[in-house]
Amino acid sequence: MTTQPAQTSPTSQTTQTTPTTATAPTSASVPVAPLPAATPVGYPRIGPDRELKKAEEAYWAGRIDRAEFAARTRDLRRATRERLAALGLDAAAAAPESFSLYDQVLDAALAVGIVPDRFASVVGADGTVDDDGLFALARGTAEQPPLEMTKWFDTNYHYLVPEIGPDTDLHLASHRAIDLFRESLEDGAGTRPVLVGPLTLLLLAKAQDGAPAGFDPLDRLDDVVGVYAELLARLAEAGAPWVQLDEPALAADQRLAPSALADLLQRSVGRLAAAAERPRLLVTTPYGGIGDLLPALLATGAEAVHLDLTRGELPTTAQLAGVDTVQLVAGLVEGRSVWRSELPTAAARLAELRRRVTEAGGEAGEIVVSTSVSLQHVPHTLERESSLPAELTATLAFADEKIAEIVTLADGSVEPGAADGPRSVPRTFEGVRVDSVRERAAAVTAADAEREEYAVRAEAQRRALGLPDLPTTTIGSFPQVGEVRAARAAHRRGTLDDTGYVQAMKDEIARVIALQEDLGLDVLVHGEPERNDMVQYFAENLEGFATTEHGWVQSYGSRCTRPSILFGDVHRPAPITVDWATYAQSLTPRPVKGMLTGPVTILAWSFVRDDQPLGDTAAQVGLALRDEVTDLEAAGIRIVQVDEPALRELLPLRESDHADYLDWSVRSFRLATSGVEAATQIHTHLCYSEFNVVVGAIDALDADVTSIESARSRGEILEALEPGAFPRGIGPGVWDIHSPRVPGAEEIAEQLRSARAVVDAGRLWVNPDCGLKTRGYAETEASLRHLVQATREVRAEAAAPVGA
Repeated sequence: MTTQPAQTSPTSQTTQTTPTTATAPTSASVPVAPLPAATPVGYPRIGPDRELKKAEEAYWAGRIDRAEFAARTRDLRRATRERLAALGLDAAAAAPESFSLYDQVLDAALAVGIVPDRFASVVGADGTVDDDGLFALARGTAEQPPLEMTKWFDTNYHYLVPEIGPDTDLHLASHRAIDLFRESLEDGAGTRPVLVGPLTLLLLAKAQDGAPAGFDPLDRLDDVVGVYAELLARLAEAGAPWVQLDEPALAADQRLAPSALADLLQRSVGRLAAAAERPRLLVTTPYGGIGDLLPALLATGAEAVHLDLTRGELPTTAQLAGVDTVQLVAGLVEGRSVWRSELPTAAARLAELRRRVTEAGGEAGEIVVSTSVSLQHVPHTLERESSLPAELTATLAFADEKIAEIVTLADGSVEPGAADGPRSVPRTFEGVRVDSVRERAAAVTAADAEREEYAVRAEAQRRALGLPDLPTTTIGSFPQVGEVRAARAAHRRGTLDDTGYVQAMKDEIARVIALQEDLGLDVLVHGEPERNDMVQYFAENLEGFATTEHGWVQSYGSRCTRPSILFGDVHRPAPITVDWATYAQSLTPRPVKGMLTGPVTILAWSFVRDDQPLGDTAAQVGLALRDEVTDLEAAGIRIVQVDEPALRELLPLRESDHADYLDWSVRSFRLATSGVEAATQIHTHLCYSEFNVVVGAIDALDADVTSIESARSRGEILEALEPGAFPRGIGPGVWDIHSPRVPGAEEIAEQLRSARAVVDAGRLWVNPDCGLKTRGYAETEASLRHLVQATREVRAEAAAPVGA
């Protein structure tokens, strides 16, 4: 790892605790303007051409040095600020400073010094953590695995889980927020620094290894708030008029009662608001409604409070008690979808909110129009999309177009319609409604989602497959080398004909099959060279979807996806994967898995129509996949894997909404997989979420084998798998593929021994955490050899006579 010079630390100041009012001046004693009439709460940070991804990966690979990396990311931030100013966000604090090199939660953790003891070496002599240290925490090192990664609320964005203990040295370990604000002043009016709030930070954190039993990260709240107070004072000294604190945890059920959360709001936001040396505070509450927590938030002393009014309801007059000293920021434009807003409806809701604010004693004219959540969840702009159907394009809005919507709403030019009217522009063009698809879905019965009892299936599969105990396999994809990507690109451009393309893919499949046989794996995969993305590939082959050219969205770090747009009734015009799977199976006597993406994940990783219930759309996708599963079986494929990594991701944030979601999500999977014989083995795969929360739903999927992320979270899923609690096959991942490090054979063997303590050898599978698409062949071969070596060792231990 390259050592970087420590960043210069601003002069330290003592944080004061003199109370202030909502109209108090900043430390410079200069009156601060209210927030502008329109402002989003976040903006995409990867760049319209994935400039951040390209710079990071070039830096990690050593193709550019630190100076070039800094120049490229500086250019990206400058271009972003110029773009936001051109869109109308040119006033001071109008544009959020939502840039991050990797993850906003990691940024907040480093800002207050939350670095686990095992990474003590990344902390410099002056107590700060530089960019290389940040990347070490995010990606791991040869010696240390990275921080755990999991889903950010109910989105497909992944955050890094902070690890904190009772003795963690909390201090201002990163000055990035200050540096970025000062940089923004050089570029124009100055942005609004954005920080994950202290309460959300600790609610998302976990106790670091070795912490005493009973320790809760919230035990360090007062210490963390103290460092936030110092950071706010430094930002005020730098001239920041406003700072945004994101507290999305308020929109989700937590391990604490609402009354306890209200108390913690005063201990965190309230304490920060009481400091004399600070900018004004905007506290955001994205991803849902906060209900009766609103009065407590309004009472903290923060000058502005944001509400998600697309997933949350308009607050009642009673809930607005205390709004007279607070500027409301109304999240009226949905930031997670790509559908245009129905502006007359949004204008009517804004008018009704103003009426209620006035009734509660507030200043209705100061309400700010905003997005429901950060626009990091949608692509940059529609301007560069040239291949989408014109009828569909007319109903879409990406990040830039959504900013135009909030600016239009704020200027008062939209005539209000009905407050309970539509939330999106109606879609009536060809493909939106297909009667045959709807008739098939309406004819589904309960029996269509049922298979034989597992005991019957297990015996039939044992005879048909003849697998050993602890069978080894991978999740599906293999590294996508440059030649494969080039062949796909040439085929798209028309410079490689169908025959040449098919031969290129077959050559790669043959190479992957031969490699797996050499490695000694028991159940093989074809490697998926023909697939650009596990959802987009199916979207391109199913009716009811459209795909973009430049619609990139950050998933985590440098990983970006191009979500498809599910706009119409879904059906399969022809088989999708059968030819590839059968060709792979023709090359080996070992079983080859057919590989499909499940209905819930296809929905979660697409922008889905909002003109019908999600459950109805999921059923349509499930039936389309059912046709593919039965065709694979008819072609002689005896193992079919239907991946559902997003099952936990879409779980609603409020427990009261769980039952309905779990009902339709499980049903759609079972519709896809229940049309096969008992001897056909159905697998599924899940990764990077707290799946111990939904282990009952995973069980209800009734898959014969479930592979699941386990290595990066260091085996936490095993806590939910008490002996006998999960009756079917399970493969807790033993290799974290999202880190470049190669696990040793003994490291993997120890994970298998831990799994053997709760799962008998006849049901335990051995596999990586996820697909291998993003890894290189050298690390893949080394890791898989260690996986097979460890498996053979643990098999031998399991077969040894007792006492031997």
